[in-house]
Amino acid sequence: MKTEQDIYGIRAILEAISQDKAIDKIWLLKGQQGNLFKSLEKKIHQLGISHSYVPKERLDRFSNQNHQGAVARIAPIQFQSLEELIAQNEDKNATYLLLDGITDTRNLGAILRTAAATGVAGIILPQTGSAPVNADTVKTSAGGIFSVPMVKVNHLKDAIYLLQANDIVTIAVTEKATETAFEYSFEGSTALIMGSEDKGIQPGLIKLVNAKIKLPMNDQMASLNVSVACGIVLFELLRQRQYS
Repeated sequence: MKTEQDIYGIRAILEAISQDKAIDKIWLLKGQQGNLFKSLEKKIHQLGISHSYVPKERLDRFSNQNHQGAVARIAPIQFQSLEELIAQNEDKNATYLLLDGITDTRNLGAILRTAAATGVAGIILPQTGSAPVNADTVKTSAGGIFSVPMVKVNHLKDAIYLLQANDIVTIAVTEKATETAFEYSFEGSTALIMGSEDKGIQPGLIKLVNAKIKLPMNDQMASLNVSVACGIVLFELLRQRQYS
């Protein structure tokens, strides 16, 4: 099974970027200086690559290789552009998933597994604030990661605008909704936005969507695991399309 790969050293990472490798995240040494390091930082910011600044001890834990103050992780899959994904599904009633603040790799893997089972056309993630696409994600997805195209965008709001411009209905799954997923009529191509259990979907994104739905819930339980909630909504959408 294909897993993620680590790249060590500033020059090696710059070369990987120049070859359009699917870089999931870069870890940089705090306080690092030098022209080459600044060139890497500039590239990271230009391309919106997820990154963090860490102490030397954190970088040393990756391996005993000479990291030169920078380690990158290559994702086990190649990300598509959102424009390409939409074009590939232009004549279909496609389902897309936008994941806002899903930071747990196992939740992401479980969502991918369900997405593969329900025929989701693609999963859209923000460049930062998302779970890494790594070996844990691959394992939990049970191969789903290789069946569902994935996209990374700088900002989810821009993805929402682009989806809407292509007549794709954007729906936030949020407890702030009044209509349930079982009352809502899913028609045409649809993009579901799911948020994390603790913070939910960003208010700025909720303001942009075409519709809001929720899952009916007993008062004793405030929320469900996001992968479980996602599965319920996806199978309801599938039921309406195929069995209603």
